[in-house]
Amino acid sequence: MKVDVLLGLQWGDEGKGKVVDVLTPRYAAVTRFQGGPNAGHTLEFEGQKYVLRSIPSGIFQGDKVNIIGNGVVLDPALFKAEVEQLEASGHNLRSRLLISRKAHLILPTHRLLDAAYEAAKGKGKIGTTGKGIGPTYTDKISRNGLRIGDIENNFQQKYNDAIARHKEILSHYDFAYNLDEIEKEWFKGIELLKTFTFVDSEHYINNLLTSGKTVLAEGAQGTMLDVDFGSYPFVTSSNTISAGACVGLGVSPRRIGEVFGIFKAYCTRVGSGPFPTELEDQTGETLRSLGHEYGAVTGRPRRCGWVDLVALRYAVIINGVSQLIMMKSDVLDAFPEIKACVAYRVAGKETNELPFDISEDVTPVYKTFKGWQTPMSSMTSESQFPQEFKDYLSFIETYLGVPVKIVSVGPDRAQTILR
Repeated sequence: MKVDVLLGLQWGDEGKGKVVDVLTPRYAAVTRFQGGPNAGHTLEFEGQKYVLRSIPSGIFQGDKVNIIGNGVVLDPALFKAEVEQLEASGHNLRSRLLISRKAHLILPTHRLLDAAYEAAKGKGKIGTTGKGIGPTYTDKISRNGLRIGDIENNFQQKYNDAIARHKEILSHYDFAYNLDEIEKEWFKGIELLKTFTFVDSEHYINNLLTSGKTVLAEGAQGTMLDVDFGSYPFVTSSNTISAGACVGLGVSPRRIGEVFGIFKAYCTRVGSGPFPTELEDQTGETLRSLGHEYGAVTGRPRRCGWVDLVALRYAVIINGVSQLIMMKSDVLDAFPEIKACVAYRVAGKETNELPFDISEDVTPVYKTFKGWQTPMSSMTSESQFPQEFKDYLSFIETYLGVPVKIVSVGPDRAQTILR
């Protein structure tokens, strides 16, 4: 059997959590393959709203296995808070959540290093969430990281050595900190982690596939935040694209099946970095207001703009997307006119390929569509779509060369239309 991959095609916040929850009944297991608690996946159903940071979004389907893969970085303190919130809502996690021994731990000093590095950048700040993601991946690549499996063997000494090394680095920055309180909560998280099952996830997942079971791999952030192919240096510290599922889970490229690409009917971005279609006017404010565009983890307002089809086609190509999923279509209901970026003008020349640097020199070229100005949130089938929306949808499919198989018309699990 195959691993199907579900990932974001923009700058994150596309609505991956909701779609994973909708698709989970098709699979035996759901896995997270990269990222950390800087990614908030929001799900709404039965009148409840949940924000997941590290736990896969298939956790609410009670008979499914959920796996935190080796490519994920995990903060024990934040994981503890997430677990306690879910268990307070009546969800028993220990019977269905497994954690890879090869997943790396975010240490208390990783968060301090993150803050110190960002402060030192001054005006050149990247806009990190401050969760210690970058420093943790840095330690992973430089072969200094601690992993979940280390908890089982001489952990305290390994921890002490890592903290001493981080303190030495911090001594070179004008940065005051108090480690004691952070450490106290962190070690409480370690004790809670010990109550979960640690697995060699590469073996576990491949055994599932060999036995005829299907697996859904859930990505975090979005393609345009990929450390190799995103808008560098304003990116995250991991590979958010479909290829990242192979190294983040330990599966062969031959095992990859469908690639579900999720995008909003418009575009958003959190933090610093280029954003060619950003609208710094009343239209952008209206998109933010109607779409409730505020970070699920940070609460920061998201920058908003029209959909960028140049960047989307780039994302479709490098991910090998086989099915598209359009989110927040209903947010555009109120607009009499809707635009889509179909090309860039760079140095006086027009192109539909993403350039090396999508900086301020990039001017978007738009195609304008008539708005549908019809409430879509109560629609339950494709037959109810207004013609103007069908035209918008059809153009996007033609431009990207991939069918849109799911349309979301609201935040609830039930507000999902399969085509």
